[in-house]
Amino acid sequence: MSLGTFIHVLPGSVVDTEALLDSVLASLVAGVFVTVAASVAIFGFATAAEMQRNGRDLAAIGAGILAAVATLAFAGAIVLGIAVMIHG
Repeated sequence: MSLGTFIHVLPGSVVDTEALLDSVLASLVAGVFVTVAASVAIFGFATAAEMQRNGRDLAAIGAGILAAVATLAFAGAIVLGIAVMIHG
């Protein structure tokens, strides 16, 4: 193969633009979701501890539930990401 053969290849036939954009969008959504879920979990745990110290038991329970749900969402996203990487 000569160099001229490589020059005549069109970029559109080499790069699957639709698959590339799907990957970019999926990674952006996943990154934002994981970041928000982890942040909400941290906020929930910190708020629950503060409310418990202040004697506001009902608010502490609510914040604890929020933290638990966010932690489960975070863990689920991580497990789903690993499953997609392993099984394609």
